[in-house]
Amino acid sequence: MLKPNSKTTLLLASKDNFQRLNEYVDQLDKKDLEKSFPKTFLNRNVRDVLAHIHHWHLLFLGWYTVGMKGNKPAMPAEGYTWQTIGALNKEILIKYSNETISDVRKLINKTHKKVFAIIEKHSEEELFTKKKYSWTGSTSLGAYLISNVSSHYDWGLKIIKKGIR
Repeated sequence: MLKPNSKTTLLLASKDNFQRLNEYVDQLDKKDLEKSFPKTFLNRNVRDVLAHIHHWHLLFLGWYTVGMKGNKPAMPAEGYTWQTIGALNKEILIKYSNETISDVRKLINKTHKKVFAIIEKHSEEELFTKKKYSWTGSTSLGAYLISNVSSHYDWGLKIIKKGIR
């Protein structure tokens, strides 16, 4: 699917990619759900991939809350820069390492709904006008949503498929 460039395509891509990700995970047997991915993967199993996406939802929701109040959010997270994102992703991996796949699936479903509601709430102009909000810098709110939702779901599905081969 092409990168969304409208509210309609963003909603559709987010819904479809999330559904494809969930349907794929639903059809996995217990062995594949618990299988360790190759050591070259940062996220070592299905749970780790889903927890990663969930946590990035939380990061986005934090940026959005702070940014829409006219403040500048710490991006990507307090104490990290876009250049140190690898360290942040390792921290996320550790944070959810004791969670069950079932618990992580509940978490990601919950945060998906919150982020999806933000897409629904905004107009096309609010989503896709660059520099509309000072906190998004030179890009648009939609660009952050694409990275955090539709593209992230597609990435997650690809990683899971590769990891359990």
